[in-house]
Amino acid sequence: MNKQFVLSSVAVAAVCVMSACNGSSKTATPAVPAAETKPAADASAPASAPASDAAPVAVPASAPATPEGSSSAASTVGPNRKARPSTVFAYDMAPPVDSKEHFIEWMVTNRDEDPKFLAERWDRYQAMVNNGDLLNEQTRHAFLLTPREEFVRKNAQTHSYDHNFLDIGFGVTISGPHAVGRMTSTLEIKKGDKVLEIGSGSGYQSAMLGHLTDKVWTIEIIKPLAERTRGVYDGLISRGYTEYSNVHTKQADGYFGWEEAGPFDKIVVTCGIDHVPPALLQQLKVGGIMVIPVGPPGAQHVLKVTKEANPDGTVKISRSDIYNGKVVPFVPFTKLEANGIVGTHNK
Repeated sequence: MNKQFVLSSVAVAAVCVMSACNGSSKTATPAVPAAETKPAADASAPASAPASDAAPVAVPASAPATPEGSSSAASTVGPNRKARPSTVFAYDMAPPVDSKEHFIEWMVTNRDEDPKFLAERWDRYQAMVNNGDLLNEQTRHAFLLTPREEFVRKNAQTHSYDHNFLDIGFGVTISGPHAVGRMTSTLEIKKGDKVLEIGSGSGYQSAMLGHLTDKVWTIEIIKPLAERTRGVYDGLISRGYTEYSNVHTKQADGYFGWEEAGPFDKIVVTCGIDHVPPALLQQLKVGGIMVIPVGPPGAQHVLKVTKEANPDGTVKISRSDIYNGKVVPFVPFTKLEANGIVGTHNK
């Protein structure tokens, strides 16, 4: 989170903090050329709108910010498990949801994951379903299959499945699971959809996307965070999490999208802006869906934007509010210039 926006614990709880949208409040991140990484086999909500009546609380950092770098910095994230999934991921993979016990047993057998974190994941899943944040079956499966603890820093591991924003270093946070679930569900992603995420952050939301489609592109503006998240993905892939091998990453200013990879069926933006970026709207396919927080600083609405063809060949853009009119403050969509991350893309 941009520290100039940390006004109180309440303000923190209400703000979306995904890193592709903001930089450090004290010093500008050095400018670098856009760095693209191929899918990991060759070579990290975002928006966090309050998703329940009780606003999430920010868990303060209890360790220094992660040092810059990729592989060494990646070692400060996750529980350091070396276990490998015993069953290779498939897009029709569906863990049982009839009981907590059956879910944990199935995941231990097929994915060799830690029963403690699995129990916490199940409890958060139930809360999200009851709150209307997991709106379709494919996103429910994606949530249950995504090990959130692998994307959380070691000093916050015990909070992996809290309804909180967690510090991930570099002045930013990982969004709470409710917001990630609501925004991802709204995209209605199917296997084969090309999806662009603006704001990789820890990599958690794009990890969920990787369980929904084999075509994911994600952009992060903070160079050392982008490198660390790439390292997290590469480490998971080396352990057998093959679903992440189709997540493409790039360090750049997300305002301009990823033209050479477009057009996209779905786009998710994780920072507040007072307009829909023209490049993103252009890169959205006809028939596509974008989820983006739009509005004046600190008072955005999380919109579902659809792009449809009219009978006369023109294009119709429609908008609806996924939180039914609730105002949700987000950090601003900052921009990358020659001297670093400065200013915002607000008009």
